[in-house]
Amino acid sequence: MTIKDNLLKIKSQLPEHVTLVAVSKTKPNDAILEAFYAGHKIFGENKAQELIAKQPELPGDIKWHYIGHLQSNKAKYLAPFVDLVHSLDRKKIIKELNKEAKKNNRIIKGLLQFHIAEESSKFGLSLDEAVEILKDDGLKNYPNINIAGVMGMATFTDDEDQIRKEFKQLKSVFDTLKTDFFADKESFKEISMGMSNDYQIAIEEGSTMVRIGSSIFGPRNTSK
Repeated sequence: MTIKDNLLKIKSQLPEHVTLVAVSKTKPNDAILEAFYAGHKIFGENKAQELIAKQPELPGDIKWHYIGHLQSNKAKYLAPFVDLVHSLDRKKIIKELNKEAKKNNRIIKGLLQFHIAEESSKFGLSLDEAVEILKDDGLKNYPNINIAGVMGMATFTDDEDQIRKEFKQLKSVFDTLKTDFFADKESFKEISMGMSNDYQIAIEEGSTMVRIGSSIFGPRNTSK
């Protein structure tokens, strides 16, 4: 099947309220263009250097999502164009991205990333850490960042019960933050969870945004 076929098949299976982020990391521009000309405009990258190189060479109406761990010294390169950063996992990066967004006269959407997996290699906040950030600073100090929801990655495992448990945990975190900090903010609505191997479970557990790469573009190019 072609990239277009894969894309349309997945889109046909997604509920209307779920946004598809086509994860194009390590993929060449012509593969991205095939998905773009099939009608898709939301793409995700996890390495700043790769995204910075691709962005000027591809259509300007692509909405780029940054889904990887973001180093603060790379924020200035993404701030002019990035639509949504999924990986706000520490106060330092929120502060830096806000500063660079202000320089570009933009408001950038962001998701608070939480550590829900049993794998220690994954990044992310605990609920207590997120509450500390929101209580201490509120959002008034970051007027150029629009916190739009949460993101998390489940453990890479075949144990569906464990995956489901971790997704339930992220949904619970979202509900707590919505009630305690974002009750009057309609834009706080996104739960970014679910990838090629587990997105169906994620949707059942409340995901509003899935990040799918290999099921669209084929296996990752591991040489990059």
